[in-house]
Amino acid sequence: MTVRVVLADDQPLVRSGLRVIMADHPDLEVVGEAATGAEAVQLVRNVSPDVVVMDIRMPGMDGIEATRQITAGPATTRVLMLTTFDEDDHVYGALRAGASGFVVKDMELDDILAAIRAVAAGDALIAPSVTRRLIADFVGRPVAAPERPPRPVEGLTEREWEVLALVGRGRSNSEIAEELFITVATAKSHVSRLFTKLGARDRVHLVITAYEVGLVKPPR
Repeated sequence: MTVRVVLADDQPLVRSGLRVIMADHPDLEVVGEAATGAEAVQLVRNVSPDVVVMDIRMPGMDGIEATRQITAGPATTRVLMLTTFDEDDHVYGALRAGASGFVVKDMELDDILAAIRAVAAGDALIAPSVTRRLIADFVGRPVAAPERPPRPVEGLTEREWEVLALVGRGRSNSEIAEELFITVATAKSHVSRLFTKLGARDRVHLVITAYEVGLVKPPR
């Protein structure tokens, strides 16, 4: 399966470097490039990529606003934030906007490519320099307009609540299966139903929901 990627960065050298590296990987295909957030939003509408590698700081519409517009639309495109900055506020803004991952430009190129694949597969991906504590702190912050408020959580079975709590603690499908004494396939099925019932795009948003509803307590 080929992952179709749009590169959105106002630095041509960054886009060129990523494009050249990805050309050596047949499972990754660059289907468009954008120098601004507005261009990225339009490209997603035109070509419906699997992943947008999105710089945060761009002229005009920044990457966070572009991400908000992309994830609010009908497309199933996921966004991986790529930036030279790893300050907390950027992480919070990117996650609130609907980003599925967050990596910094000084990571190894192979790690960035692995992040693209992980996000395309629906996995949460946050750079090692951004700890899980940031998510815990982020969900504890007040949500100010126009950011999205937490969605109400209704209609989950008892088992789905258990799975949501374990996802919130960062457990993989195999770890969930082991803890609940079920098969990995069953665990994966429960996670898939959580995506549907909660309108979540990927695991990072399930983690956020688990914190927001109090299933997981932020570390002190």
